[in-house]
Amino acid sequence: MRHWGAVGSAGVKLKLCWAQGSADREPAEGQPVVILLGWAGCQDKYLAKYSAIYSQKGCTVIRYIAPWRMIFFSETFGIRSLQTPARQLLELLFDYRVENRPVIFHVFSNGGAVLYRYIIEALHTHKPFKNLRVAGTIFDSAPGRRNLGGGLRALATILVSMNVLLKYFLLFTFASTAVVLRILLYPLTRFIHESHFDALLKAPSRWPELYLYSQADLIIKASEIQLMADARQRLGVPVKAVDFSDSPHVSHMRVYPTYYCSLCTTFLSDCVGGSAP
Repeated sequence: MRHWGAVGSAGVKLKLCWAQGSADREPAEGQPVVILLGWAGCQDKYLAKYSAIYSQKGCTVIRYIAPWRMIFFSETFGIRSLQTPARQLLELLFDYRVENRPVIFHVFSNGGAVLYRYIIEALHTHKPFKNLRVAGTIFDSAPGRRNLGGGLRALATILVSMNVLLKYFLLFTFASTAVVLRILLYPLTRFIHESHFDALLKAPSRWPELYLYSQADLIIKASEIQLMADARQRLGVPVKAVDFSDSPHVSHMRVYPTYYCSLCTTFLSDCVGGSAP
């Protein structure tokens, strides 16, 4: 069975997918909810392949892909455009009456990490969300710092089918804005809009985190993910980091499907088994 829910001002559908068991039944009461936060420019058909990892285990799965315009432009300009969909994602748990189940986040690239940053803030600042049972987070190819080269490569991939003049105009706008606001002026602008990497570095969450990354990633540097994992571990967060070595950005499951699925399902089992009742 599959349910579709639309969120208001964000203008993008949130997709809530109830897992089907062997007897075509809805998941048992208390089974985990897994929230997939897709990479910028991702298509739902690709994210659906990751859903299968968890739906086969009886989980309820929510898939969401933040609009790439918000990620590359609104957020770069310091507009906190993703705060609204972040709250709406959490509200969806109450709408579908699964707010008492353990929650796992699976975050892809910086597109998912930017949204996750605001989810973390909402979980710790909005009273209705403080009792949600977050059990763990998986980061796939994320998070990364202000890597202009990687950002341009990611945006160029999204714009590949766009009119050439418009594509280069958008790339130039993104690059010039990023250089001025997020690099040159960041010592000043960080007091107004802290970078997502820095915010996640010191996030108040203490549930387990799994980092899946690769030295071959041309979008986000492996060293930045390692830095994040080490820093979070020093804060007392249970951390595991796995370097796939040669798989491209957000392609670890495609290159190593069995190993990737095993890592995710083991992490799910460990987190849910250790979560508070």
